[in-house]
Amino acid sequence: MGPVAAGELTARQRAELDRAIRSAEQTSRFEFSVFRGVVTGPARAFAERLHAALGTPERSVLVVVDPTARLLEVVTGAHVRRQLTDEEVALAVVAMQSAFAEGDEVGGLKRGITLLAEHAVGPRTLHSRA
Repeated sequence: MGPVAAGELTARQRAELDRAIRSAEQTSRFEFSVFRGVVTGPARAFAERLHAALGTPERSVLVVVDPTARLLEVVTGAHVRRQLTDEEVALAVVAMQSAFAEGDEVGGLKRGITLLAEHAVGPRTLHSRA
């Protein structure tokens, strides 16, 4: 992960992320959360513990970012994984990392969240009568 600001996000940046999260939730019908802060211990285990503590972890996506340690983790619940493949998550991670490398943390998070939501939308099922 490239250089991102370790300081606090502005109110405007938090509002932008909130809008991206709400839009992702409307698009995919899954819950999205972002944790931005200090990760203690192994990053994956930390992210999985946070994810498990969410209200509906099986229907949730959690993005964990530690700008200081340059860590990024995405955890998806069991229902989400039926719609969102590991490859699709990896594409979103690459998009976020690219923006982070350019110093655009909020833009990277917004793009990653949007990609995750777009990929999490299941295929439309057409019903026909025979």
